[in-house]
Amino acid sequence: MPADALALFEASLTRTERKVVNRLKTPAQIQAYLDDLPYRTEDRYCCPLTVLRDQRAHCFDGALFAAAMLRRLGYPPLLVDLSAERDDDHILAIYKNDGHYGALAKSNFVGLRYREPIYRSLRELVMSYFEDYYNLEGMKSLRRYSLPLNLKAFDRFHWMTSDEHLDKIAERLNAIHHIPLLTPQMVARLSPLDKRSYEAGMLGTDMAGVYQPE
Repeated sequence: MPADALALFEASLTRTERKVVNRLKTPAQIQAYLDDLPYRTEDRYCCPLTVLRDQRAHCFDGALFAAAMLRRLGYPPLLVDLSAERDDDHILAIYKNDGHYGALAKSNFVGLRYREPIYRSLRELVMSYFEDYYNLEGMKSLRRYSLPLNLKAFDRFHWMTSDEHLDKIAERLNAIHHIPLLTPQMVARLSPLDKRSYEAGMLGTDMAGVYQPE
């Protein structure tokens, strides 16, 4: 990576902000920080520095923030896009411990956040989100996942400290190859989510930030 990528982020922090990020010493602590942030409902992309200062984040912002914090811990900053039908996509910041995948994420839904690093493959990790990934109609909507995107490729756009070019990351996540999870026959046989699971997954949801099927 360019020598100044992390250095620029560190140099941009105030003393108070540095104390905050220095307390995030494990993936679980990063996730706990994200969980405490209110969900951003505005239609804009924010870099990790803006998240730190605004104290708000949505799915995209949270994944960038998590990737940046993982990078500070020595992990590569990797994102995976989960693609859905009649629903919003969801973005994970992934990492590996002892050859096993885990994930961090900011979500408006209870079940689409943290995963322990216990999954033997990327597909296995992604499938752990399937039952909790549903829209307001109760349809299980997850369909595809992307190959990992290494954000080192976007260091020249200063993605950790500037909001200006984050659309380039979003565009690349949309364009990168996505791997199907289900066959058409599987999709046709899917049952709707049960009422209890639906309600549990919506605990604390800000409806202003939820995809509304037509």
